[in-house]
Amino acid sequence: MDSAELRGALEDAGLSQYQAEAYTALLRLGSASATELADACAVPTARIYDVLRDLETKGYIETYDQESLHARAHDPDDVLSDLRDRADLLSDAAEEIEKRWEEPEVDPHKVSIVKRFETVFDRAAATIRNAEDEVQLAATPDQFHALRPALAAAYDNGAIVNVSVHTDPTEENQDVPVDDLEGVVTELRHRNLPTQFVALVDRTETCFAPHAASLNEYGVLVDDYTLTYVFHWYFQTCLWEVWDVIYDGRPTDPPLPYSDIRRFVRDIEPLLDEGAEPTVTVEGFSTETGERTTLTGQVTDLFYQGKGAVEGIPSLPQLAGQVAIHVRTDERTVVVGGWGSVLEEVEATRITLEAVDEPQKVVER
Repeated sequence: MDSAELRGALEDAGLSQYQAEAYTALLRLGSASATELADACAVPTARIYDVLRDLETKGYIETYDQESLHARAHDPDDVLSDLRDRADLLSDAAEEIEKRWEEPEVDPHKVSIVKRFETVFDRAAATIRNAEDEVQLAATPDQFHALRPALAAAYDNGAIVNVSVHTDPTEENQDVPVDDLEGVVTELRHRNLPTQFVALVDRTETCFAPHAASLNEYGVLVDDYTLTYVFHWYFQTCLWEVWDVIYDGRPTDPPLPYSDIRRFVRDIEPLLDEGAEPTVTVEGFSTETGERTTLTGQVTDLFYQGKGAVEGIPSLPQLAGQVAIHVRTDERTVVVGGWGSVLEEVEATRITLEAVDEPQKVVER
């Protein structure tokens, strides 16, 4: 660093131009009279005395009388400590600015636009790890492997974990994970088309980023129930419903957990038509008060738009409107809906099919 750069740094640290000039000259001379110092730097003689008094007040120099006013540089320990503290503060400020630029804080019930995919991915890993009810993830094989620990943690928490792995048919070395999935995912499907990165957690958190071929790199972080519901339907229709099942870790016998009432209705309607009596436990919350609730009872009926219009298992479009089940408890019959319930008494976050009592057969004599 040359003298000009040193003077500039001292000015950045709070010295005036004349103070920086006088101090750097005094460092070079060791000690000097006021007039000698004025001659050695660009400080006018009329200003040198005020400049020296200010430098002494700041702790940079000390003055003494020797027939005339003299000055010498003070022990630099205090000055160096101050400069290093300022440097640390500026470094911390630089890091904080970078952090806030890359990853703005997500306020409750807000939507944030971020600039880097890493920010979206890190947020997804953190929210997935803490999931309690449900995870819906669309990711590449590499992204899936990176998120395995977080997905396993969510699975251990009791969350239903549905993963859609997408690959690009034009690229090589994109092996779909098929081994060691137990305890990591509930169900895994394969979409052989590239798509966006999407992670939906507990019906409130959304982490979204365009696919790698997108011209713009950005991400969307959502902490909002209603907007996450919109992303849920995108996941269901484009990333889940029509794609091949690679792994299904759901149990085959009760108790059978469901996070999606529409899938439950598809499975349970044939049983009701045959006269079976399914017993379920519903976990969710009251649509009127928002309070958590759990109830157990028998499914006596179900409803969806277009019910009875088409034979066989209803398609997803048929279940896009209102879907509800009637659950008879010991006290009364409760109308239960799924995600986005408005008309029903309870919005179910988990429906567990506990048992199915088969219809009694009439023996002819």
